[in-house]
Amino acid sequence: MIISIFEQALMITGFVFVMMLVIEYINVQTRGVWHDSLKRSKWMQYLLSAFLGAIPGCLGAFTVVALYSHRIVSFGALVAAMIATSGDEAFVMLALFPGKALILTVIIFSIGIVSGFLTDKILPLKYLYKKIELHELSLHEEETCVCFQKNLILNQLKHCSFQRALLIGMLLIFIVGLVIGEIGPHEWNWIRVTLLIALSVSLFIVTTVPEHFLEEHLWKHIVKVHIPRIFLWTLGALLVVHLLLSQLNIEQWIESNKFIILIIACLIGLIPESGPHMIFVTLFVHGAIPFSILIASSIVQDGHGMLPMLAESKRGFVGVKLINLLVGFLVGILGYFFGF
Repeated sequence: MIISIFEQALMITGFVFVMMLVIEYINVQTRGVWHDSLKRSKWMQYLLSAFLGAIPGCLGAFTVVALYSHRIVSFGALVAAMIATSGDEAFVMLALFPGKALILTVIIFSIGIVSGFLTDKILPLKYLYKKIELHELSLHEEETCVCFQKNLILNQLKHCSFQRALLIGMLLIFIVGLVIGEIGPHEWNWIRVTLLIALSVSLFIVTTVPEHFLEEHLWKHIVKVHIPRIFLWTLGALLVVHLLLSQLNIEQWIESNKFIILIIACLIGLIPESGPHMIFVTLFVHGAIPFSILIASSIVQDGHGMLPMLAESKRGFVGVKLINLLVGFLVGILGYFFGF
């Protein structure tokens, strides 16, 4: 069982890595295109901020924080993004239950837009903007990176760096494992085809990007920062939930104490870090908690997307967290009474 859980955690982490790599590539290639649109319309701010938040991982959330610190989007748009985001756990949910994960994303995306609009209508802007300094986030304010240069590809492969060789080798192992059925679904369905496409695109990216992109964006940001934590949290959550469900008969306790679980899920969501929410994702996979508690947890938690706000405005950080807590708890209460 331990080996099976380890393999599952490894598979999920591999999928997370592939998706984060593709999103990082797209993020760098399209930097700055939405700034002018965001300045023109509040509703465009809510829509695009919620969309950026709904993108799995932290990049979209980081971008909205940077835009907010530069007064390009409103505080309500920041709230919309943080309600719509599920951090790195979104990758895991897409890997474990893609259909319901997409439904959840649409729900919290919609709730984020409405909450952002109401936030700007109700809260005083001067209070929220007080003591916020213009601050550039190096991750998103650096010089534009040209990610595809044909004249450099062959030379890069001839003088392949350790990081590039390792990433290419890992991706090739995953592709072979997927094709022969050792990794992912055993039958050829849309999930397996999508994984193969994503892995192939990732292999193309790792093979062709310049050393700067490989070193700064893929290796330092994704491989060294995100992947170890995702793997350890995933492995830990799987082990803990397996122990609770198999040894302590916790399913029966959860069934009769769903309101307490809702409160715990919302409070844990206040932690500005990816990982703790994984417990509730895994509980949902095992059918131990209802969909409404997973939605409430997803609304309150925002991965570590809000961490840059601590440098911008502690008041804003607390404000967003409290609004998320209120919205998540209200949604959870509705689910509790209506039985979904």
